[in-house]
Amino acid sequence: MTHPGILFMRALAPLPLGVVRALGNALGRLLFVAARPRRRIALTNLRLCFPHWTEAERVALARRNFVYFTQAFLDRSWLWHGDPAVVRQRLRITGAVDDLTREGAVVMFAPHFYGMDAGGSAVMQQIDRPACTIYSTQPNAALDEWMQRGRQRFGDATLLSRTEGVKPIVRALREGKMLYLLPDMDLGPHESVFVPFYGVPTATVPSLSRFARLGHARVVPVITRLTDFGYEVKVHPAWPDYPTADATADAALMNRHLQNYIDEMPEQYYWVHKRFKTRPPGEPSLY
Repeated sequence: MTHPGILFMRALAPLPLGVVRALGNALGRLLFVAARPRRRIALTNLRLCFPHWTEAERVALARRNFVYFTQAFLDRSWLWHGDPAVVRQRLRITGAVDDLTREGAVVMFAPHFYGMDAGGSAVMQQIDRPACTIYSTQPNAALDEWMQRGRQRFGDATLLSRTEGVKPIVRALREGKMLYLLPDMDLGPHESVFVPFYGVPTATVPSLSRFARLGHARVVPVITRLTDFGYEVKVHPAWPDYPTADATADAALMNRHLQNYIDEMPEQYYWVHKRFKTRPPGEPSLY
């Protein structure tokens, strides 16, 4: 995503949504054929998580997954450069919105569905409350600036660098900012615990319960689905009795909740990531 790529995204922004989605459909199908390493990762993940499916079912879902991946990427054009009124029309927040707006600190559990950027934009544009999220600096300077500007386009949004550690995150929560957290990635063995995810021991960072405990915050799941009209951002009720004093048990519960959300729309989850890359000591690589 160099300067010509960013100009291309700006050019897409005013086009009808159907045109952007049709382009994403075509490019996603092409990507499924061309990006062999990522296709192999996605199919490996699906075999591990859905062993009862046939191989044809997994291939069909993986193909749709690549389409959603590409459509969501191209949707950043209008999310980050389109008319704000059009953006608001295409982003519909539903569910337990009061759990975001009522008094008290909030950690939003926002798993890696392809609509995650749309969910963040919707919350910042339509919920009158400051928020923050954790950000990893991109090696390409133009891409990094573009992504930072896009994610800070609406509302009072703060990007906290992953390299700064825990203190700024806890401080932001105690200052009343909502935290938009995406903790369902394999970040390596450091500070991870192994808990089941679809029955597979999976390196899971227990940051969700840790930040909620340190920030005296409730955990509110925010799950975003790509739809024909744009995106539905569903706010689920705050989890009761969470976090607990047991970080490992909390991480396992997070994964069980995540499985339920994935089962509702498996084609939109981030299967192209090596979710099972880190293995318990002595276990071979799954990829």
